[in-house]
Amino acid sequence: MLKMCRWMNWKTFRDVGLRSTGNTSSGQRTFQFLALISFSLLLHLVWLNSKSSNSVFLRMGTKMESLILAQPNSPLQYPIQGFVVAPLAKSVIPGKTLSFTVKKGVLSVEDVLDGDQVEGQGKSNLTISSSSRTHLNDLLSGVTYTSTIYHVKTKDLVNFSFEDYEAIFPIVIKRSSVPVLYDPGTGKTTILVTITTKTFLRYDELNILINSIRQFYPKIKIIIADDSLEPQNVTGYNLEHYIMPPAQGWFAGRNLAISQVTTKYILWVDDDYIFNNNTRIESFVEIMEKVPELDVVGGAVGRNQFFFRLQYEEGDEEEGGCLRRLHGRRIQSVPGFDGCFFVDGVVNYFLARTDAVRRVGFDPFLKRVAHTEFFLDGLGDLLIASCKGLSVGHQKKRKQSKYRRFRFPGRKDGRNKLAHHYFKNYLKCIRY
Repeated sequence: MLKMCRWMNWKTFRDVGLRSTGNTSSGQRTFQFLALISFSLLLHLVWLNSKSSNSVFLRMGTKMESLILAQPNSPLQYPIQGFVVAPLAKSVIPGKTLSFTVKKGVLSVEDVLDGDQVEGQGKSNLTISSSSRTHLNDLLSGVTYTSTIYHVKTKDLVNFSFEDYEAIFPIVIKRSSVPVLYDPGTGKTTILVTITTKTFLRYDELNILINSIRQFYPKIKIIIADDSLEPQNVTGYNLEHYIMPPAQGWFAGRNLAISQVTTKYILWVDDDYIFNNNTRIESFVEIMEKVPELDVVGGAVGRNQFFFRLQYEEGDEEEGGCLRRLHGRRIQSVPGFDGCFFVDGVVNYFLARTDAVRRVGFDPFLKRVAHTEFFLDGLGDLLIASCKGLSVGHQKKRKQSKYRRFRFPGRKDGRNKLAHHYFKNYLKCIRY
């Protein structure tokens, strides 16, 4: 127990656990989180955070946010990128070593000495002068920026000049995001993964799928979204069956299923799949845990390791862009994993991070036939890989005339879907 919290001061740890709450000057009650939980639970939470937080911060952070300073090849030294401030809060501008101009905030200098001249305190244009270079650099180290326009994420540009030299550098203004952690539990697959599926009129296939899952993963949670015309009762251990309005749609059902997931990962399967000896969910999890930046990892259905790249040419103000789907095209190998490569879309058998799938979501307009559209909406946001050796079986096709009428809705549905995407995604051409 001591080993788990060796990085903390043990006395502080003990005292914080016993700390009482009090009132603020405004009369509001202040709650110390650690004071409201038991000591044993506190230890457990410390352990969970140590397991979960590293990968979360890897996913939240980016090297593009690191502070980089331009070295003074001219007399000016200033931040090139990575200066991030909270909205409406004063922050010292780092690294500049002489007139400043901004548009969305005001500038000021702290600790001005006699003999130093500062014009424009608290305004958008600030001029500093001093007879001493040392004093001048001291003044520059105390220049602060305060945004005056509230926005959760925006930017400002600082015009920075001295004699004939001029530079411009950006300031990112944004609210901090709160991490979302998932309890890793014992690290077992059944704790980390929920299997989700959407069913419609295919209860025979669905029951075969469930039985095959239970053969290999007796305790894993299963969530089913069902918009069948005449719903049947589906029960079982650790199984949740959600009934939707009849024929509500394929992507609407996906949204319902993922909305109920409480685990770190989702394994998406179709209702006519069947688990076999090659269906190794733990191999999916191993890859995702070792590459925290990954959002989706796809496998194969039978021998079909379907994957594709999306080639997108942006449009302009006059007309939309062009999209092309390239079957079987990979982008680059995933470092450290033979048989895994980056792609833009995978087959309908994949493990995904719950928060990533919810962030993109499934367009409920797409009721009958849809797949690529999810990956199109996630283009540039989701990091996706496809891996060999991870497969699930596909049940034999059955004759189901009623199901086929919905599964293959005809040309009108296809035309409506294209029109929807031309508008929604601002396109002028699509080639699948």
